Amino acid sequence: MKTIIYKILILLLIVQFAACDSSRVYENYYHADASGWHKDSIATFAFNISDTTQYYKLILSTRNLEQYSYSNLWVFIDIVAPDSTVFNDTVEFQLAMPNGKWIGKGSGGVYLCEFDYRSNVFFPLKGEYKIHVQQAMREDRLSNLRDFGLRIEKN
Repeated sequence: MKTIIYKILILLLIVQFAACDSSRVYENYYHADASGWHKDSIATFAFNISDTTQYYKLILSTRNLEQYSYSNLWVFIDIVAPDSTVFNDTVEFQLAMPNGKWIGKGSGGVYLCEFDYRSNVFFPLKGEYKIHVQQAMREDRLSNLRDFGLRIEKN
C-alpha cells in the first residue's frame, strides 16, 4: 500500500513540475569568465519561433556576487529577426536599492535578479531569432557579474 502511495505522490510531483514549466519557450545563460564580462564579449541567445500568433514575455536575469561594484547594469540589446531585421535597445537594470541592499534573491553571496524586459512581444516571422546582449558599463571588464540570462515565456 505504501509503495502505491509513494508512486502516486512521485507522479503528482512530476506532473506539477511539468505544468509549471509549460509556458516556458526558451531559457539560457551567458556565463562570464572568471575575470568578468568584457565589453567586447557579446552574450548571444538563439531560439526558434514557430507560432507567430502567440505573444511572448522576455525576462532577463543576472547573477552577481555581493562584491559587484555597482547598483545597476546597463546593456545594449539587439534582437535579430530571421529576415535580418534588427531592433536595438539600451536598458538599465537596478540590482540594488539606494541603501545598498541587493534586490534579487541571494544565497552564499550570489544574487539572482530577474527583470520583465518586455511583455506582449509579437514575433511576426517563423524561424530563428537571435538576441545579442553587450554590457554597456564604463568599465571594460565587469568583475563579480557572473551570468546574464534570457527566458522567453508564452504570455
